[in-house]
Amino acid sequence: MLDTLHIKNYALIDALEIQFDKGLNMITGETGAGKSIIMGALSLILGNRAEGKHFFDPSKKCVIEGEFNIGAYQLNGFFEQYDLDYADHTIIRREITPDGKSRAFVNDSPVNLVILKQLGEQLIDVHSQHATLQINTEEFQFLVVDSVADSFALKQSYKESYIAYKKAKRELEELKETVKKAAVELDYFQFQFDELDGAKLVPDEQGTLEQQQRQLENAEDIKRALNAASRLLENEDIAVLTQLKDAMSQIEGISSFLPEAADLAARVKSTLIELKDVAAELTLLEEDTHLDEGTLLEINERLSLLYSLQKKHHVDSVEELIQLRDDLEAKLLAINSSDEQLERLEAEVIEKLKVALHNAKALSSARGLVLDTIAGEIQNTLLNVGMPNAVLQIVLEPLKEGEMRESGIDTIQFLFSANKGQALQSIHRVASGGELSRVMLAIKSLVAKTSALPTIVFDEIDTGISGEVALRVGEVMENLAENMQVIAISHLPQIASKGAAHFKVYKEDKADRTISNIVRLDQTGRVKEIAQMLSGANPTDAALEHAELLLKG
Repeated sequence: MLDTLHIKNYALIDALEIQFDKGLNMITGETGAGKSIIMGALSLILGNRAEGKHFFDPSKKCVIEGEFNIGAYQLNGFFEQYDLDYADHTIIRREITPDGKSRAFVNDSPVNLVILKQLGEQLIDVHSQHATLQINTEEFQFLVVDSVADSFALKQSYKESYIAYKKAKRELEELKETVKKAAVELDYFQFQFDELDGAKLVPDEQGTLEQQQRQLENAEDIKRALNAASRLLENEDIAVLTQLKDAMSQIEGISSFLPEAADLAARVKSTLIELKDVAAELTLLEEDTHLDEGTLLEINERLSLLYSLQKKHHVDSVEELIQLRDDLEAKLLAINSSDEQLERLEAEVIEKLKVALHNAKALSSARGLVLDTIAGEIQNTLLNVGMPNAVLQIVLEPLKEGEMRESGIDTIQFLFSANKGQALQSIHRVASGGELSRVMLAIKSLVAKTSALPTIVFDEIDTGISGEVALRVGEVMENLAENMQVIAISHLPQIASKGAAHFKVYKEDKADRTISNIVRLDQTGRVKEIAQMLSGANPTDAALEHAELLLKG
């Protein structure tokens, strides 16, 4: 329920705080006093978009904050779904800056308007004459029946099994379509696979072959360079190794006179040994290097095949060709094993359909048991609010054989007649706005007995009624408030007198500004306000006496 509503810098409101009662809260005031402003502010924290700029002071931001007690609403899952901090005492805040930017918070966590609206719909049900259109929707009518039948667990079980069935059926249809397409492409896939598989592809093969190709194509230059290097080291008249030997002998000859020369001689000797080894390897490499036209031809043919396959399949490496080959093999295996998959999925669809139908029939049966009870209780309430000839019939009819929807295997209709001799028709076709409001009031009264409904706001739904009927509507609201919080904006004294808390909205002039304000009336204030609603600004003694009688009930 809504504990407190804070409004700051909104329209004609500078700063306002309204602490609501847990039962029936009445809001009254003259036309234009600001009741619609309060409703507009409330709508902002329920996720409605801010139309235009609503600032008492254009230089400051507008802040609307609602404090809610949500312990009875079982919203933990919602908070967890959107990663919000749950608390039984939850605060929703909406801020609008002077430049029109809007931010929303739930327990100080920022949220977008979509999430805020979803949460708001579970906290407050704003009901006006314009909102009665929902009464003719299947979703709302099933909600009413399931609430009275206490069949939400059955509905959830059915919904889960229905979704599982639809998912399995969709997977089966997708597999059939895949198999159908694959059958057409089977020969093509097989040809591509055979070609790639026949190529005997090896990872890193291309790089090795390209290196071998370069060596064979340049064999003569390689052999010539190796031979020249070998001669320079040891086969020329003045070979490097020969000169190093002479240098070493010269240095060793003076080592007895110059101690440092011994170390230098050792280093030259080490270099000499290393170069001898290099010379030997150069000779071996030169002897092993030769132009093998046959091998070069084989390498060129192999590389040509690899390049051709890469170009054909629009890839850049042998590794990608191998991956393509493996993918084709997987597709072929899937096609060849599709019959087994089809059999398995077909059996799964049949089993899930069986479960869904079982749950749907259980749900349908539970709904059918309460239809007469619902119609009877609503008619009794309508009798008390001035509609003695109203008749409501709830028709639950099965869908076509084998057909299911997320709501079950039935269609539902609320058929209604407000007057004697009037044929039963869909409720929105035969009921006036005032009649629809009373029907909705009767429905909400019934549902509130079996469900933890959110706070309900009745925004001037008493238009078009008066006298004894208004008194009865007030009594229904009073009874409704025994099970839930009700906030009602009314112009009728008979209804206003029923509130556990009574708030008056009024305008006052301060300096050069007109502001809207609200005050919770005490008993004396209530008597005066209701008397003014009965007879005008200066109520008579008779009006005051009548007001006291209304308040005593």
